[in-house]
Amino acid sequence: MLDTPQSLNIDASGWLTSARHCCSPNFGPRPEGVDVSLLVVHNISLPPGQFGNGWIEKFFTNRLESDAHPYFATIASLQVSSHVLITRTGELVQFVSFKDRAWHAGRSCFAGVDECNDYSVGIELEGTDTLSYTEEQYQTLAAVTEALLGYFPALTPQRITGHCDIAPGRKTDPGESFDWDKYFSQVTFN
Repeated sequence: MLDTPQSLNIDASGWLTSARHCCSPNFGPRPEGVDVSLLVVHNISLPPGQFGNGWIEKFFTNRLESDAHPYFATIASLQVSSHVLITRTGELVQFVSFKDRAWHAGRSCFAGVDECNDYSVGIELEGTDTLSYTEEQYQTLAAVTEALLGYFPALTPQRITGHCDIAPGRKTDPGESFDWDKYFSQVTFN
């Protein structure tokens, strides 16, 4: 959890100084000359609907045990990541530097530009489409958003979206339970 939104800083290497770092091998360089200009909000729970068990970290670091749960057999071979995860308690875990390309969006398009991973930051909320997110998650998400807006000049409020909006028909997250108005009301936009 964060003490205050003001305590959230991104260092010169693109890492949040107050996040727990859990480095994922699932990333690559951004294309040359491409600026970060999009923030994508996701959700994830492993197994689906279960929280606080460490499986998400194992999944994003290619250490998910395929025989630990029937669902894991269907996803254990995937190589995916996100820049950060915000747990149900508001804890912030960073997997990939914001300067690098995390593998979170898949086939995607925003404002007519394909391959959103090239120019976006992916933030995972531990949750599901249908269960309410916690107040701690909204507070941490707002703090991360403010830090990102200050770090990446091309990122604007109009370029904050859900996974469902960049991959319609394929993805539904962050889902109907995500309160966009509540989220935006907690972010200070300069």
